[in-house]
Amino acid sequence: MAGTPNLLVFREDLRLADNPALDAAINDGRPLICIFVYDRVSHAPWNAGGARQWWLHHSLIALSGDIEKAGGRLYVFQGQQNEIVADLVNRYQINRVFWNRRYAPYQIDEDKHLKNQLNDAGVHVTTCNGRLLFEPWTFKTGSGGPYRVFTPFWKALRSRGKVRPILPTATNFSPNVEGLKADCIENLGLLPQGYNWAKNFPTNWTPGEKGAKVRLRQFLDAAVLNYKDGRNRPDKTGTSGLSPHLQHGEISPVQIWHAVADRVAAGDIPDHQAETFLSEIAWREFSYVLLYDNPNMIDQEIRHQFKKFPWNYDEGHFEAWKNGRTGYPIVDAGMRQLWQTGWMHNRVRMIVASFLVKHLLIDWRQGMSWFWDTLVDADIAANTASWQWVAGCGADAAPYFRIFNPMTQGQKFDPNGDYIRKFVPELSGLPLKYLNTPWEAPSNVLDNCGLSLPRDYPLPIVDHKFARKRALESYAQIKS
Repeated sequence: MAGTPNLLVFREDLRLADNPALDAAINDGRPLICIFVYDRVSHAPWNAGGARQWWLHHSLIALSGDIEKAGGRLYVFQGQQNEIVADLVNRYQINRVFWNRRYAPYQIDEDKHLKNQLNDAGVHVTTCNGRLLFEPWTFKTGSGGPYRVFTPFWKALRSRGKVRPILPTATNFSPNVEGLKADCIENLGLLPQGYNWAKNFPTNWTPGEKGAKVRLRQFLDAAVLNYKDGRNRPDKTGTSGLSPHLQHGEISPVQIWHAVADRVAAGDIPDHQAETFLSEIAWREFSYVLLYDNPNMIDQEIRHQFKKFPWNYDEGHFEAWKNGRTGYPIVDAGMRQLWQTGWMHNRVRMIVASFLVKHLLIDWRQGMSWFWDTLVDADIAANTASWQWVAGCGADAAPYFRIFNPMTQGQKFDPNGDYIRKFVPELSGLPLKYLNTPWEAPSNVLDNCGLSLPRDYPLPIVDHKFARKRALESYAQIKS
């Protein structure tokens, strides 16, 4: 490799297009070393969960292949990022390092430490925003305080006008570095060990930048045209499915924003459908603003009165919830979809989360942890903000007294029962009238379906009316 090389550290930005740090590193004109460091120790318990590890494995393979086609190589390492970067800087006399910023509090601390360490050694560090539309610290209310309510935030974001232009796809990579040895992606141990719980994942997902582009195009060609209503129907393909691609940085929110704007300008997408979808992108931004302004929110309630909430952990109830055996079909369908596909429809996420914290009075952190391990799109900001929203303890939270009725939620958002029948097949023979309340089905109806309760499907683990009353009483305790 001729000349002193630059070093680019890939993290949550596994793409070649619209990658600000990569673009800056290549435009600097020096040879470039591209690395990815997998650290399974430093961020416990917030290391990538099992489902995201599966995705990361395949995403790294895709990125590595794309870089090789462009004439370069992705060097993968295991260990602590700061130690590995410092070693490479010393070994190859590197004086410029590039990366895109991360926003979890522990990530900010790690990157600040590394940047100071490199600066002290005379190394110039360039950091960029490759993950968000705008930096979270640039959003302040008219009084100069942090945003706590989404609607004013959404208006403020919208008032900024156009987001930055999309950066070109990187194509000019340097050849392999002589003498630099790295790990194989297969040696990172990211795939399931023993029992392959992810065997059905490939039928639902195509990790990598190309998969993200295909998913976006398919969404803009069809589902976005009825997004305002379709996004609430788990029985239909009404959402974008882009969240795991966004989480791993295989596509940027800037790319999505411009793609939608271009379709609107061409008259292909109605304004109101586009606005509803873009507001979901903005909710992700809002989550990062909340996390930046409330760095303790990943394990502490934003609304401090909830610190005294009388949670009632029951291991049997928690296991029933995780395994989709609560006796409430829409809840069980969602939890089984999560286990089988690594993803759950957003409307059903709200239903199952509400059931856990309000029907079962199990701490929202327990549910958040389970989602963290089982979602391919588990995002530290969105996952935390959404769980706190449902629990009623976050910023702009749903009122605690808003308790979803799982029977009516199923009837409303899965009106034909297709979603429940797909993921709770033991109930597939039940008439629609009893699909959300199988315990109310007469014995002759159950017999005709070959269904026996609770042998084939459990009875409700908690009575809805009792659970609702208990939740409201618990809320009253902290309110007073």
